[in-house]
Order: sequence, then C-alpha cells, then structure tokens
Amino acid sequence: MDTFIQQMINGLVLGSVYALIALGYTMVYGVINLINFAHGEVLMIGAVTAWTVVTALSGTGWPGWLLMLIALLAAMVVCAILNFVIEKLAYRPLRNAPRLAPLITAMGMSLLLQTLAMIIWKPSPKPFPILLDAHLYNIGGAVINTVQILILVVTVITLFGLMFLVNKTRIGRAMRATAENPKAAALMGVNPDTVISFTFVIGAVLAALAGVMYAANLGTVQHTMGFLPGLKAFTAAVFGGIGNLAGAMVGGVLIGVIEALAAGYMGVLTGGVIGSDYKDVTAFVVLILVLTLRPQGLLGERVADRA
Repeated sequence: MDTFIQQMINGLVLGSVYALIALGYTMVYGVINLINFAHGEVLMIGAVTAWTVVTALSGTGWPGWLLMLIALLAAMVVCAILNFVIEKLAYRPLRNAPRLAPLITAMGMSLLLQTLAMIIWKPSPKPFPILLDAHLYNIGGAVINTVQILILVVTVITLFGLMFLVNKTRIGRAMRATAENPKAAALMGVNPDTVISFTFVIGAVLAALAGVMYAANLGTVQHTMGFLPGLKAFTAAVFGGIGNLAGAMVGGVLIGVIEALAAGYMGVLTGGVIGSDYKDVTAFVVLILVLTLRPQGLLGERVADRA
C-alpha cells in the first residue's frame, strides 16, 4: 500500500509538470491551431538559464528561496523574449502557408534550440543546486518533499490564473475572438498579431516555470532535458483535449499518474519481462489509443485538424 501511495504522489508531481507544459501547448494551439514542437526546448532554455543565474549568484550568501525567485524571473524573461522572437521570425511568415510548413518549422526550431544550448552550455549534465528546504513529509507511509509540494501548488494556482485570464479579462476575450475568427476579430478592433504574440509569451512563461520546477525536482539540467517532457506534455494536451485548459491539466496529471504506476508495477504485472525502464512508452500508448478512440480528447471541443 505504501508503494501505491508513493507512486501516486510521484505521478501527481510529474503530472503537474506535464500539465504546466501542456497548458503552453494548448494555449498556442487554441489561438492559431499550431502545434509548437519547440515548446519543450523553451522549457530547457528556462531551466539552463535558471541554473546559470543560480550558479552566478551562489557566492552572495542570499537565501535559497530568493535565489530561486530571481532565477525563475530571469528564466521567464529570457523564455518570453525567445518565444516572441520565434513567433515573429519563424511562425508569422508561415501563417497562411500550407499546414505542413509551420509543423516542419517547429521541428527545425526544436533542433536549432537544442543545438545552440549544447554549444553554449556544453553537452554534459549539470547539477541543479538544492535551493529550498529538503524536509520530507510523511503521508500514509509515503514521502513528499518541499519542492514537490511547491510544484503541486504552483500548478493549481497557474491553472486558475489562466482560466481567469482567458475568461474574465479583455485580453482573454481578444484571444478567444482571435481563436474563433481572426478576420472578424480584426474588424472588431482586435489586433490578431498582438494577441498571438501575447499568447506565445504566456506559453513561454509557463514553459520557464515548468522548466525550473522540473530541474529543481530532477536535480540536473542538460540541453536534451526538454525533448521527452515536451512530447509527453503534447500527449497530455491531446489526451485532455488540445485547446482546452482544463483538459491540458487533466491530461497532464493522468499521464503522470499512469507513468508512475507503470514504473512501480509494470515489472510485477509482466513477471519481469517488461521492467520500469519502459515506463516512457506508456504515454505514447495512451496517445495512440486516444487518437484512435477519441481524437478530440477527454474534455476536448476542438479536433487537431491542422498543424
């Protein structure tokens, strides 16, 4: 029973990180129907930026929570500028191009960011400093630490903040209008270019937040660290219903829980034939099942009919 509770906690924490990334995917897709495959690399840039800032300030004697806050803000600013530039230079010229063009561009941008990060920060993994209190809390025989609790709280607050932004604010109404019909929105005084750039910036801020939380929980950063979580978060967004904020949250948490349970029990259930090393496969099995049985996802109102 202790193992089950521990795996559920691990899954909720991991799923919360996936949900943060998936929210960025789903916001961009919801406004311009683009699957931004470079989103995972933006997460990685946020994580290595935070590592750089923390390393540079490590000799100041400042408390860990302050270093974490400064690193997080720096990562958000860098990622926001990066995504703004990517949208303006790489995606905007292809807005009216055939569907395949922006999809290929996104993949190319993913590889470009990964290569640039490898050149700047070098390929070897780097330990991410422990900045917060490492106290462990006992829940029914399982344990959870401060960083993991912070991830759960930040994810829930972020979801409600985004839902308020989209449903209750002027820019949120402009985003929904642009998503429905950009030309009609423009006739009503909305600038679609500004709205789309704002959406990319919000997505980048979410990616930076997820990247720093992921690095703090994982304890390391590397130029390839965004690729797999990015793919799993995309799976989570499709699973929950891409274009739907609550769906991204639900999909992320479910993918995280499924992966954690697979890591804990796959070896037992298969008699050791398939070990926990294959836990990553579960997310993609879920993706295949969802696309086959319910392509709009669990809570989806939109169908991924173009990239």
